[in-house]
Formats: sequence, structure tokens, C-alpha cells
Amino acid sequence: MLLDYTRIDPELLPALETFPALDLNRENIVKMRNLLASGPQGTSSIEVLSDKKSIDTEDGTVDIYIYRKNEQPNQPAVLWIHGGGYILGDAKDERARIIADHCNCTVFSVDYRLAPEHPFPAGTNDCYSTLAWIMREAETLDIDKNRVAIGGASAGSGMAAGVALMNRDKANFPLKLQLLLYPMIDNLHATGSGKIENHPVWNQSTSFNAWEMYLDGVPDAEASPYAAAARATDLTGLPPAYMCVGSEDLFRDENIDYAQRLSAAGVPCEFSIFPGVYHSADTFVPEAKVSRRLNQAFLHALEHALEEDPT
Repeated sequence: MLLDYTRIDPELLPALETFPALDLNRENIVKMRNLLASGPQGTSSIEVLSDKKSIDTEDGTVDIYIYRKNEQPNQPAVLWIHGGGYILGDAKDERARIIADHCNCTVFSVDYRLAPEHPFPAGTNDCYSTLAWIMREAETLDIDKNRVAIGGASAGSGMAAGVALMNRDKANFPLKLQLLLYPMIDNLHATGSGKIENHPVWNQSTSFNAWEMYLDGVPDAEASPYAAAARATDLTGLPPAYMCVGSEDLFRDENIDYAQRLSAAGVPCEFSIFPGVYHSADTFVPEAKVSRRLNQAFLHALEHALEEDPT
């Protein structure tokens, strides 16, 4: 099956001329990381306070980038997990700065270990350990442990969904929201949109390769729900969710299915589909009208979730 590119929002099309679909595999992943790192990095226009901490975990040391708008005490907090298909990216994520600025909160962006060098459960363990550290050190970090959310984009939100499941099954720290922006949660891609071969930016072939690197040979149907949240059979007891995805995204139908299953399990879930939008289009063309709507929607949902309860 092939995607009809006339369905894509015209404002988003020009970016595809300079950023073709990624072609990633075990043989070229290091080269691709270096190529992306050597490209234009840009300077953030979001002025926030920043810091970096390293924490010791059972698996080693994890670096965390911390962003906050000001020194206001007892701030709400967000554990932010960057995207990149579980194989790319780093924690110096512009969206972490945007969230800190807009929601007046402290954002902890995790520099988790990447596959294929560190397959599942390495990255998930890093993120869960960071959540536990945030909750344990809340007073020292000057954050309100009763107003904490977890979130990410793409693979980052897929990992956030896995950490939310892990948290429910372990410490069950109270979380106000799981913010899941076009999450990468289904390693099977057995849905309608998952069978389309030519999606922009992140296509079926690259996605299957990324899952193979992340799961490191584990048979598809046997993947842990903490790695691929779509494999979870029990979604009860999870924190409220905000989910969104573009209509022209490989992950569209798996996201629709997960949102429906969350709702059926009694988990409050707000879900939006943005027409004409391909995967991560809001980061490539942030000035497009539909990108601005997408960003405004998730920031509003997060801001609302982190509001202080009236007493």
C-alpha cells in the first residue's frame, strides 16, 4: 500500500524536499548519527534556566538535562523523553525548553541509552530510574511530587507509555498525565496505516529496522509491553493520557487503537488527529498553522494537568 501525497497539508510539503524518508539499519546507524550531529544545530530562542545532573542507577550513570523558567519554589515537573526511534536523538531537546517556558514547570530530559548498542530494557530502565529519583529527591529539587507528568514524542512517547506501565506495576508513583505525542508503540505495524510503505520521514522499513535493533531479536509477538505498549493486555490503573497523531503518520492507526483501549480500560484519554500531518511534521515546519495547533493543544493539556489542585 502507498500513501497519496496529495493528502499532506501543502504547508508541510516543501520540508520533504530537504528531508527525505530516513533509511536506517544496523550497518549505517552510527554514520547517520554522526551525519545528523554534524548538521546545523541552531540556537534556541527559548530562554530558560538550565542545569545538568548525573544520577547513579543499578545499571550505571544517567545524565539528565534540567530546564525551568524561573526559581519559583514547589514547581510541577515533567519527565521528558526525547524521540529518535529508540536509536537516535539526545536529551538536549528544544521541546523540553518549550514545555518549561510555557507551563512554568521543571523539565527533566533524560539522556537514556540507545539501541542497538543498548537494546531494551536499557533505555526504559534509565527513564524509570530517573522518575524514581525525581520522586525521591522532590524536596531537594524543589518540585511538587504530586504534580508530575511523563511524556515524549515518537519513540520518546512510546517509552513514556512503557514507563507508565512499569510504574503502575512497581512503585506506582502518582502521575498527573502521560503525554504521548504520536507514540511509537506497536512493533507489528499490523494496522491499516502500518501497512503503508512510503510514509514521509519515518517509513515502514526504517521503523521495522528500528524495532529490530531495539528489541534485539526478540520475536515480535513476545515483545514486552514495557518496550511496545501496544502489546499490553491490561491498561487499567494508568494515569490520564493526552495523545495526538497526524493523519498521514505511520503510527496513526496504532495510536487510535491504543487511545480507544485506554478509554475502555477507564483511563481518561484525550485524543486528537491532525489532518494532513506526517510524522514529526511539527518539528520540521513549526510555523505551519497545523503545527501551531498541534503544539498549542498538547501544551494546553499539559498545563491543565499540572495545575495546582484548589484547596
